[in-house]
Amino acid sequence: MNVTVFGTGYVGLVQAAVLAEAGHRVACIDIDQEKIDRLKQGQIPIFEPGLAPLVKRNHESGNLIFSTSAAEGVAHGDLIFIAVGTPPDEDGSADLRYVLTVARTIAEHMEGKKYIINKSTVPVGTADKVREEVTRTLRERNALNLEFDVISNPEFLKEGSAVADCMKPDRIIIGTSENASEQKMRQLYAPFNRNHDKVIVMDVRSAELAKYAANCMLATKISFMNEMAVIADKVGADIEAVRQGIGSDPRIGYHFIYPGIGYGGSCFPKDVQALKTTATQLGIEPKVLNAVEERNHSQKHYLLDKVVQRYGDDLAGKTFALWGLAFKPNTDDMREAPARVLMEELWRRGARVQAFDPEAMEECQRIYGARPDLQLCGTKESALTNAEALIIATEWQQFKAIDVAAVTSGLNTPVIFDGRNLYDPLQVAESGIEYHCVGRPEMNSGANQ
Repeated sequence: MNVTVFGTGYVGLVQAAVLAEAGHRVACIDIDQEKIDRLKQGQIPIFEPGLAPLVKRNHESGNLIFSTSAAEGVAHGDLIFIAVGTPPDEDGSADLRYVLTVARTIAEHMEGKKYIINKSTVPVGTADKVREEVTRTLRERNALNLEFDVISNPEFLKEGSAVADCMKPDRIIIGTSENASEQKMRQLYAPFNRNHDKVIVMDVRSAELAKYAANCMLATKISFMNEMAVIADKVGADIEAVRQGIGSDPRIGYHFIYPGIGYGGSCFPKDVQALKTTATQLGIEPKVLNAVEERNHSQKHYLLDKVVQRYGDDLAGKTFALWGLAFKPNTDDMREAPARVLMEELWRRGARVQAFDPEAMEECQRIYGARPDLQLCGTKESALTNAEALIIATEWQQFKAIDVAAVTSGLNTPVIFDGRNLYDPLQVAESGIEYHCVGRPEMNSGANQ
């Protein structure tokens, strides 16, 4: 099938590459000429495991093309995906200007019937707005005889495993009331729907809400577990034992119940905020979502509070090693990352930071530039050198096996503040390292509290 994807961001590029890999002929359209030129040269603007070879292979085969020509893109695709950004507006709602601009562009250039597919995460009612925008533009062209349909097809990709999620989706939601649109979408996704039927068809508005509901439910699980960790801290319980105890209940499960220092990224914070705004606009007080967001904001300060309790509020003259800058492993995305809150609060109190992340160093440099209180280090070991303590903000695989010798020889004093509970508190304490974690008993014999 001939497919066009408007937007070469995280969602659009992954979706385009995977569809091309399945044998579809895919055109990626973006207004950023430099970005398109880089993609043609095989340079991927984001880090996502497995994406670079997928793009390179399919571009070389001709199944995946990149262009800035909207006219060529509209002419190419019978199915046209809108996969552009929907950043938060000033009131917290999703900004739809880019989505509606693409809708208008499609209408300006279309000649035959088009299936317009909303892949961007958008509020309920966006498909209606896209339909209105297309109709208005066709009317201006005196081309109301041209047929089109607007379909909702939300993405459920996880950063760090997006290619695998797209290749083997656990569900494919199609929002449409038109039989022809449903059949087109089933044909498009047939290569990913062979073992059992993963397609769930519903009305457009339900599909739009399903995406927000899914992300907000996952955010709720994270915030709930983080709140339990704070309680465990106060009552002397071990949140790891609690996690295993409740995770064994199949109604709860083990996914998204690992305590830590809050969620970040491009999805959960934005989508919780957007659904809150939608609810408020409808006259509904989003009590659960308010609590989820509030807990997440406070959780990002949880580890910093432990640092202040240990060293005092004035951290001038102290240097801290920081492992992990990305909001989660296997990505270079630092949007809403807990590490950013940690660094900025340490700087505000006069401290320096020596940071290492396997993938997010360039992104950190882009965000913060050159500053005297930030040193980006080439290895995790070099980040430890002459630091007061180690702070762990991201659960990268290479951080999970503790190197006691490196920690004790690199740091001025062997102290770890672990925001992801990577290590066993008893084993760390027995090695002579002072260990502070999230919701677990701190067995620090002789620690300077």
